[in-house]
Amino acid sequence: MFRLFKKKENESDENHLSLISVAALLIHSAKIDQNFTEKERAIIKKALIEMGADEKNLDQIIKDAEFKEKDSNQILEFTKEVKNKNIDEKKIVIEALWNIIYSDENADIYETNLMRRLAGLLYLDSKIVGDLKEKAKSKL
Repeated sequence: MFRLFKKKENESDENHLSLISVAALLIHSAKIDQNFTEKERAIIKKALIEMGADEKNLDQIIKDAEFKEKDSNQILEFTKEVKNKNIDEKKIVIEALWNIIYSDENADIYETNLMRRLAGLLYLDSKIVGDLKEKAKSKL
């Protein structure tokens, strides 16, 4: 019986760590233009909730993710976790990334280059990525 509780606790810890990696990737994309806004923070929170984050832990996840992102010098560390997600969760991440990029109504060369790299690293079809980009642009 105690093993059931232990297993659930371990799954919860794994999910928490996974969400930190996802949040770190989203924060990295928000900071790429040197301007991490509250609008971008709200987009990140929404994506994390869609992926199963508990609203009580949201601020801690973001705080941990900011530390992790600041302490890292490459996105491969963050994409490892996202790569293992199912297609629906990957779509949530990609849509959030595009929403972050277009939150200031402008996509610069560094942001679009990041998205090209991420599409390949996450093994996503360019059609899916393009559709999510158009969806984000249509919200402008």
